Amino acid sequence: MTSQSQGIQQLLQAEKRAKDKLEEAKKRKGKRLKQAKEEAIAEIDHYRLQREKEFRNKQTNVMGSQGNLSTKIEEQTTETIRNLSSSYHKNMESMMKKLLSTICDINPEVHPNFRHAV
Repeated sequence: MTSQSQGIQQLLQAEKRAKDKLEEAKKRKGKRLKQAKEEAIAEIDHYRLQREKEFRNKQTNVMGSQGNLSTKIEEQTTETIRNLSSSYHKNMESMMKKLLSTICDINPEVHPNFRHAV
């Protein structure tokens, strides 16, 4: 009987050791999963920061070139307005003289197609 109870004790101890090993394995697995999750989050954050930096660089390049284009367009517009204004002031007097002479100098003539009624 003692050998049977001794055998049962051994079985219970073996079962307890197996249960302890199983719990230890579960804890290690949980730790590994947690560590893997933290590493994945860190990797995702690093990737996100990298992509955001690339996006900001591209955005700066595009917006910077658009800013340059608007500056160039403003300069061209100002130059065109300046040219038109100077052309206006330069030609205004001569055009006014031509216009007034055309309007005021009237030479009454008979049209060549006019027939005298006889």
